[in-house]
Amino acid sequence: MMMAVSFTRYGRLYYLDPGGHSPKVGDKVLVPTESGPEVAECIWAPQYVSEDVDGLPVCAGIAAEEHLSRDETNRRRRAEARSVSKRLIKRHDLPMKVVGVDYVDADNVFTVYFSAPQRVDFRALVRDLARNLRARVELRQIGPRDEARLQGGIGPCGRDLCCATFLKDFEPVSVRMAKDQDLPVNPLRIAGACGRLMCCLKYEHPLYVEAQRSFPRTGSRVETDEGPGQVVGRNVPGDYVTVRLDDGGRRCQCSRASVCGPRKAHDERYEPQA
Repeated sequence: MMMAVSFTRYGRLYYLDPGGHSPKVGDKVLVPTESGPEVAECIWAPQYVSEDVDGLPVCAGIAAEEHLSRDETNRRRRAEARSVSKRLIKRHDLPMKVVGVDYVDADNVFTVYFSAPQRVDFRALVRDLARNLRARVELRQIGPRDEARLQGGIGPCGRDLCCATFLKDFEPVSVRMAKDQDLPVNPLRIAGACGRLMCCLKYEHPLYVEAQRSFPRTGSRVETDEGPGQVVGRNVPGDYVTVRLDDGGRRCQCSRASVCGPRKAHDERYEPQA
């Protein structure tokens, strides 16, 4: 069986083996981590899956009142650290933006994630943070994609950002992928919330690479059921092409198979004659 939890509302899903527990959607459960069990919300109740998945962490049980109280205290500490960090960054006049804060209460350690246009000398800032928070403080600079992952948001498609929900690793994305998919090479159209090329350009790219070999090229001459014409467009997900007919310049949509040379030759050779 498998269940899914999230540490923040609308955040990334983490999959667990429910073990002997049966939490319901919305219940607070304990998730084993390197720093001890942490409280998370059950998003998917335990259910059977078609494939065996090994190596999942096992749910440590339903969160008790003491766990919820500890989690609430840690949340307040993180909020306090964020507020203090912003105030001290402004005081030190540093070009930094706080993106996220982690806190390990067992070691009394804060990790402050920040973004900046260049490398920043934050040694004085760390000392002031440690003195104000009365804890050990670590500062880590992150890039635009990791910033979007931590902050979350809505993508151009209207859904939650992939990096903030299910993507584990960032794969390389190139402008060539946009060109292969006949997308306009306009940064405003192919850039994500992070300002980099959208990760989803990678999803359908293999389909378009395969289409390059099987679809007739734009501008090529084809024969359709309505007469000869010229290919002026194609729709790879829909598996059809747009043809401008020689007779009057009218346009029609034809399936790829109906205008594909090898397919037509196959049909002419093997289809039974009426």
